[in-house]
Amino acid sequence: MRHHDLVVIGAGSGNAVVDDSFADLDVAIVEERWFGGTCLNAGCIPSKMLAHTAQVARTVREAGTHDVDAGPGEVRWRAARDRVFGRLDAERDKGRKGREGEGFTTVYEGRARFTGPRTLRIDRSDGGALDIGAAQVVLAAGGRPLIPPPVADSGLPYETSDTVMRLDAPPRRLAILGGGYIAAELAEVFAATGSSVTIVEKERRLLGPQDETVAERFTELVRSRYDLRLGRELTRVDGRPGALRLTLDDGSTAEADLLLVAVGRIPNSDRLDLEAAGVATHDDGRVIVDRFQRTSAEGVFALGDICSPVPLKHVANREAEVVAHNLRHPDDLVTCDHERVPAAVFTRPQIASVGLTEQECRDRQPDYAVGMAGYADTAYGWAMEDTTGFCKVLAEPDSGRLLGAHLMGAQAPTLIQPLVLAVTLGIDAATLAGRPYWIHPALTEVVENALLDLDLHLDRGRGGGGR
Repeated sequence: MRHHDLVVIGAGSGNAVVDDSFADLDVAIVEERWFGGTCLNAGCIPSKMLAHTAQVARTVREAGTHDVDAGPGEVRWRAARDRVFGRLDAERDKGRKGREGEGFTTVYEGRARFTGPRTLRIDRSDGGALDIGAAQVVLAAGGRPLIPPPVADSGLPYETSDTVMRLDAPPRRLAILGGGYIAAELAEVFAATGSSVTIVEKERRLLGPQDETVAERFTELVRSRYDLRLGRELTRVDGRPGALRLTLDDGSTAEADLLLVAVGRIPNSDRLDLEAAGVATHDDGRVIVDRFQRTSAEGVFALGDICSPVPLKHVANREAEVVAHNLRHPDDLVTCDHERVPAAVFTRPQIASVGLTEQECRDRQPDYAVGMAGYADTAYGWAMEDTTGFCKVLAEPDSGRLLGAHLMGAQAPTLIQPLVLAVTLGIDAATLAGRPYWIHPALTEVVENALLDLDLHLDRGRGGGGR
């Protein structure tokens, strides 16, 4: 049995753990499917590249709003797909070849599972099995789409976010099961290609975990674009490939050429035989880690979707930094903070958030203030003819401490960043509104105006500039 100093299972964010500081060690990376992980190959990067393509198409189609004559804005799907994945597949292959060319790293292609404490069997992609051992192991095997029983039991074909973006052609009728951010983003992508979209969601509104104002307004905005079946659950899938019939719990049906399942993701912990290694998991399958990303088994760390309470790529990257440091500096451990994680949804309109939602404030922080401002109340909002975008901030009235912030509108993931800094660094709302200059007439004024709208019981300082 070959013994390595370090084995990393998963070449997504796990691949980021290993840098030149590990060159004095014998390192192995085990990857079952693709280098770069879900984000590069089937997740946040291709979906956002296609979402931007959809945005360009929408801009062309709606150019008349700004007195510009333009064409129909049709999306050449296969060309767009090939452009996106031609670039990303090359990046994936470049990453794998780079690792294979390193003198201190061995790449194993296949599925790893534990046979004992820090011992593994790799079922290799090219056939056969190999047993290896390690002084330390990092679990970064990610997750996969959850497939509900009515879909799995039907025997009929379906797509997930892992596969749907590589289709040769968009469907004429697309049914999406689920109403979270993956469903919302891919609905926008395929609607822009001309697909008729039906969304089946068990909750009464889309994007349920978002702040209630965001979820409510977004749901109302997209009612005219999609056939929304909200508050409904799927009970059966019938028909044949290319002609599917979805039956819902109220007896209603939806017809579709293709079904996209986007009801959530589950960690891949069940594929690793963790019991043999002494690695404990939560009831939902996530690997249990402490604040240093250590599992219950000595010498075994974990990061990313297999363990994280916040399954986002930027969180996995931060966890990879923590694990890398702690592997090399066991006497100077650092921690990973999951309390103030920003997130974004690349729909139309875009959405971004950080901190508590208003519904969470009611439960945890009853004494809070709300500030609201619309894009339409800023000069640049006038230029954009934007009538729906807004910024919402939540703060403690006495201290001005920001509790949460939420944006819906163009460039929301960018506009949220000063609020992320304030929440993270403890900059109170009055200081953030009053101390820096806010460029006029820039869209950032919507953030300034929301801060100034807060009813705080303290001196605001200089005050802001409004529109």
